[in-house]
Amino acid sequence: MKNLIKGQFIVLFVGFLFAWTNFTIELVSWLNKKSCSLGCAEAGTIPFLTPCFGGAIFFTIAFILNIVILKKSKTINN
Repeated sequence: MKNLIKGQFIVLFVGFLFAWTNFTIELVSWLNKKSCSLGCAEAGTIPFLTPCFGGAIFFTIAFILNIVILKKSKTINN
């Protein structure tokens, strides 16, 4: 079970980085009034209303929950 939680941690961490990187690129493009090349939203769309932001929030919540589970499993095993 511990290996499964560690594997999940790695997958969620990579997803967390990917989602926030995409959102940051989209936000910077929007702030500079350029079109986003990622395809998450149409030009001029507020980045906080895009699927990229929703995905970033989802991965953040899942990643934090995984960290909590990982810490709880370490305290139970010790």
